[in-house]
Amino acid sequence: MGTRETTAAPGSEKAVSVSEFPYPGNANNRPCELAAVDADVSLWWCVLDEDETSLPQVSAWLSPAETARAARFGQPHLARRYVRGRAALRWILARRLGVSPAEVPIERGERGRPRLRGGLRPDFNVSNTRGVALVGIADASDMRIGVDVEHGARSLAHAGLARKYLTPREQAALASADEDAHRSAFLRLWTCKEAMSKATGDALAAPLRDLDVELAPTLRLAAGPPPYVPADWTLLDVDVPEGFLATVALWRRPQI
Repeated sequence: MGTRETTAAPGSEKAVSVSEFPYPGNANNRPCELAAVDADVSLWWCVLDEDETSLPQVSAWLSPAETARAARFGQPHLARRYVRGRAALRWILARRLGVSPAEVPIERGERGRPRLRGGLRPDFNVSNTRGVALVGIADASDMRIGVDVEHGARSLAHAGLARKYLTPREQAALASADEDAHRSAFLRLWTCKEAMSKATGDALAAPLRDLDVELAPTLRLAAGPPPYVPADWTLLDVDVPEGFLATVALWRRPQI
């Protein structure tokens, strides 16, 4: 998907050039738009451990609540990652809304899921791991988006987690896999379930063990209780930098 060169606030006739909101620092520090997975979706890859010199400038984009949250992180490098991630999200949304990054009206909605104040579009979602963030933006009015990114080498007790979070069919499908294949398949299933739970805002309260996901021939929700009705969901594999894997979940319904 090509990078958009202008954007306008809803109901506004003003087109705002991208050059009015340059992202500070070196090129590696700027959010990078990934290949398109859906006509109504854009995805952005953000590196959160680059270019200390830009930190003061992007910190100024954050709201008082975001600044306070950053101060509560016990480890400085985690606070810096949070600041860069939030700043990147604001910069991406600012391009759509035709405002400065500091003016993007982000609020916490039902169950704490971030959204734009006043029912503004687009819908968005963010996932972070190991110093990177994946930002998903959904433009369609009937769509909510969830994203999840994991590192492929993540160490976890996947056998025990599989018994806790996978359906019997999913567990049976993985039963004959060797250790590496079992871990990789579990991580992919986890990104699917996590992305869906982030789209609804349920997070870990989602019925993860009841969400039955097929990995082949393509990612697909095969069964689940409302609101995880298969006909309303699309799961998409994302082409992300080597070493990571990510999934986008698109939840389409008549009204949001």
